[in-house]
Amino acid sequence: MATRFEFVLAGDNPVALRAAGEEAFEEVDRIESQLSLYRSGSEIAHVNANASYRPVRVSPMTFALLEKARVFWELSGGAFDVTVAPLVRCWGFIKGSGSRPSDEQIAQAREVVGMQFLELNAEQSTVRFKRAGMMLDLGSIGKGYALDAAAEILRDAGVENALLHGGTSTIYGLGEDVDGPWKIAIDEPVKPGTTAPEPPPPAPKTLAVIELREQALSVSAVWGKFFEVDGKMFGHVIDPRSGWPTRNALLACVVVDSATDSDALSTAVLLGSPSELERISGSHTGLSYLQARWNGAEIEYSSKDIQLRHCGAGEGAP
Repeated sequence: MATRFEFVLAGDNPVALRAAGEEAFEEVDRIESQLSLYRSGSEIAHVNANASYRPVRVSPMTFALLEKARVFWELSGGAFDVTVAPLVRCWGFIKGSGSRPSDEQIAQAREVVGMQFLELNAEQSTVRFKRAGMMLDLGSIGKGYALDAAAEILRDAGVENALLHGGTSTIYGLGEDVDGPWKIAIDEPVKPGTTAPEPPPPAPKTLAVIELREQALSVSAVWGKFFEVDGKMFGHVIDPRSGWPTRNALLACVVVDSATDSDALSTAVLLGSPSELERISGSHTGLSYLQARWNGAEIEYSSKDIQLRHCGAGEGAP
């Protein structure tokens, strides 16, 4: 997952809180060691190296997460896809800042992307790739899973109030803050231009404030990492259905009970069409979302149960 995890634990027994926090971090590291694309000894690395040649047995945890990933792939119409790694690598975003591949390279990468090419055998707990060259990357769901596991350990240890995050993009609010629900500010997305802004743009305005109590929030955004070709900017989020970086999606956030689910669904909402958003919003009780897209002239917002604090001139939310 290659991301930083931080926990804020509230309570009146610092020794017990530290012990619970250390146990929770140990669980996150254990999950990282199994799921990370970037650790050569991980289960996912082993699957990527061998599943094109034979079925590979994986742990019950990894198998269950892959089954859940398939559910989200179906729900999102293919927008969320843990097999997208060949396209991410093709566009130079694995350990890089991105570069424009040839049309032929994009076409070749698309041939090995798609959950329909992933064979899961529940009886044997095995994974097999139907096409050579496939890769799994569970980073878009794994950090949420790790946060859910950490929160459960904290609960079992008697911790009632805590705020946990993975990479600041997925956050879980256990219990509440001293004065009520945990409050998380969402910044207004940056409007895309034809060149990288120079000098840096002014500090962003707060778009929304999300309150969390026994809930998770995940944010997916595009313009934090991009490259420029012929005056056009390409973000790092690849739509697996087209093989190209999305150019009109800017930001999405999802609030739901599970960090595993919010992590995956934020990607689906970022890339989702209006009909896909409607399907996603009906999939989970209490789910809230916000999507920001660029129409070429202004930012357009779609939201469910998230109140926007600011919209620029000509912009709005239903």
